[in-house]
Amino acid sequence: MSEHTFVISAYGESQFLEDCIQSLLHQTVQSEIFVYINESNPYVEGICKKYGLSLKTGQGGGIGRDWNQSLSLVKTPYVTIAHQDDLYESEYAQSILEQFSKQKDATIVFSDYAEYRDQQVVPPNRNLKIKTFMLQLMSLFPSSKFWKKRVLSLGNPICCPAVSYNRNKLRDFSFREDLKTSLDWYAWYDINEHYPGAFIYVPKKLMYHRIHSESETTATISDNTRSKEDMYMYQLMWPRFIASFLMKFYEKSQQTNSQ
Repeated sequence: MSEHTFVISAYGESQFLEDCIQSLLHQTVQSEIFVYINESNPYVEGICKKYGLSLKTGQGGGIGRDWNQSLSLVKTPYVTIAHQDDLYESEYAQSILEQFSKQKDATIVFSDYAEYRDQQVVPPNRNLKIKTFMLQLMSLFPSSKFWKKRVLSLGNPICCPAVSYNRNKLRDFSFREDLKTSLDWYAWYDINEHYPGAFIYVPKKLMYHRIHSESETTATISDNTRSKEDMYMYQLMWPRFIASFLMKFYEKSQQTNSQ
């Protein structure tokens, strides 16, 4: 039996869902895979039947609730919440599991990532280069609570679908259900504050975050939700005047989602 599960959190009728599934089915090591939806969805049901995947349904309530309910259904020690539009390199699961095996105190393991737009990998822009640099900084002292918080206080460099969780180290962890876009940033802050252990970085671009006009990320930028929640995160870690100063620079990074 596999030690790792991919949970695909699905909604609507994403034209990219099958690409995501195929990237998970072609991993070099076998993982459990199931799709989670929060209401009946004939489109997703048909795709699951096509690929012989288990489909699990819960009660709706937003992204955080969906992720929490899907995590509660996982039986393996390690889990990745895959977003339905994204793609994974074939060695993603193998690389992640190797790190969990080596780093027994790891709470999360995550890879570097690239962006994917119009069926091709986007060349690294300034924003992605800065995030990669921040990940490299974090990896210098991966078990230091102080160091991880200092890096996170400058922004969120960790791409949520690139993260795998150690359920044995995060037994009562849950995502904030009142946040729509910064719930991952808050999760890293929460895990660092309350769950002793290391954040382990794999310095390879092992997943691709798809950028398109119908994505949830794009939607939350358009309605200003992301800016409000990002400001909330900065104020958790800085006085308001510093948070406002940092926010001016961080908002520029959002532009890469809409260009």
